[in-house]
Amino acid sequence: MQQLAQKDAARFAVPALVVANVALALGPWLVRIARVDGHVGPIGSGFWRLTLALPVLMIAARSERGPRPANMRLLVVAAILSGLFFAADLGAWHAGILHTRLSNATLLGNVTAILFPLYGFLVARTLPSRKQGIALALALVGAVLLLGRSYELSARNLLGDLLCLFAGVCFTGYLVFADRARAVLGPVTTLTWSVAAGIPILLVVALALGDPIWPAIWWPLVLMTLGSQLLGQGLIMYAVSRVSALVVGLMLLLQPIVAATIGWIVYGERLTLFDLAGGLAIALAVLLVRDTKRPLPAEQISLSA
Repeated sequence: MQQLAQKDAARFAVPALVVANVALALGPWLVRIARVDGHVGPIGSGFWRLTLALPVLMIAARSERGPRPANMRLLVVAAILSGLFFAADLGAWHAGILHTRLSNATLLGNVTAILFPLYGFLVARTLPSRKQGIALALALVGAVLLLGRSYELSARNLLGDLLCLFAGVCFTGYLVFADRARAVLGPVTTLTWSVAAGIPILLVVALALGDPIWPAIWWPLVLMTLGSQLLGQGLIMYAVSRVSALVVGLMLLLQPIVAATIGWIVYGERLTLFDLAGGLAIALAVLLVRDTKRPLPAEQISLSA
């Protein structure tokens, strides 16, 4: 019965990751709208994204209250550390979006797609299977095909590229610590602690850098909160301990597909055969690993590891 319940959980986790990454892919577009039309800086956007989400998460977290675990303090520390990494991810990525091409930001900001699966294999102390190796190769080929036409390395984009790359590394740290806390605290409680820890960091940095905070319009920030934070991050937190780290990582590559679609619809950026072939390669990679079981349950991972 327990195995059947775990199998059902993993089956729902895959579509949850699809919805999550579609919602997250709208984030860069909303950050630019908030900057141009709302006169809110990139770090200010991150601050409001977390601040507007916190009351909703605090109410939702009450439903997850249960017996207090023996290692409660360590779990809370892990959740707070995830929030610090997430604040660094948001601040760096939002700033990078405004200093480089959207395709660069999407590719470099999702370096987690490779780093998080490597973390999963490291924790499980195993090497990728043949099918997993093929899936990783397909995903890499797909990402290059999808973004290669518009990807550009130049001195003009260097600052934004480095910020987005740093953001991708920080998001990996966020997932690692959140993964460890989520199994016991629950996904909503973990996300609540994480968001609460990230808010003051983003506020202090925004004020220190003179980043505009008060918006002229609110709707991009509200949509960012509902889509990227509550729906996107909430569903990733739900799925992260129900499927393998490889599945979570490869699913992140759905974001470039959605970003290319947004560019086509909103900005008239024509999709080429390379774009379509890249999207197909990523889809095949996801199909190959969609039923891959989690290498090691989070409950068995020591917080001191």
